[in-house]
Amino acid sequence: MGAKYTRPHEITYYECDVNHTIKLSTMIAIVIKVSEEQSDLLNRGNDYIQSLGVTWIITQYEVFVSRLPKVNEKVEITTQAMEYNKYFCYRNFWITTESGEELVRIESIFSLMDYTTRKISSVTQEIIAPFESEKITKIKRPPKIETLEDPQSVPYRVRFYDIDSNHHVNNAVYFNWLIDGLGYDFLTTYEPKYMNVRFDKEVEYGNLIESQYEIVDQDQGKKTLHAVKIADKTYCQAEINWQAR
Repeated sequence: MGAKYTRPHEITYYECDVNHTIKLSTMIAIVIKVSEEQSDLLNRGNDYIQSLGVTWIITQYEVFVSRLPKVNEKVEITTQAMEYNKYFCYRNFWITTESGEELVRIESIFSLMDYTTRKISSVTQEIIAPFESEKITKIKRPPKIETLEDPQSVPYRVRFYDIDSNHHVNNAVYFNWLIDGLGYDFLTTYEPKYMNVRFDKEVEYGNLIESQYEIVDQDQGKKTLHAVKIADKTYCQAEINWQAR
């Protein structure tokens, strides 16, 4: 199992929404920054990876929430490259209080993409060795995301600042698209307790996307189903379980 890397972080007001808890998109951006810091320390940062003609992409997140970090709260963010196989790397993140209480756990799946062909590239020992993660043959498959049956839809145009240095939409941006349509009343009444998000295709600058969603009543809380589409093609899918704030 790979080496852990931890750094402290204080939640600022501009990282939070009207509920005084961290925005989901910001939370994802922060944990990914921590993984990038670990990669830099191991001399496997973006410059090294891109020199090989590849770049990291994220294909899946599972997010388990005890509670979201609050404004001005001091937390610790830990990451660990757990396992890998020929095409996928499995990296976990934890957000904990200073006393060690787990607030959020994120299980992510990364792949390497060839810059020229835009196709998945195999993970080499040269790239992965410094992370000390375990090599496995099994491909881990998170739970299947349900298909929307009667969705509502909100359009968005991809803006310049939605694009990152890999020339496609940063994965954190998807979280804004996914949940924005749920509306103010819903988002001030409920907070997520579990999220399963899968990224299928790249979204590029200037694309007009449709963020589809459906709200399902449960015995306790709500479940929402989501899809980001361009025409009839699905680019991202998500399933979120919500609990009352």
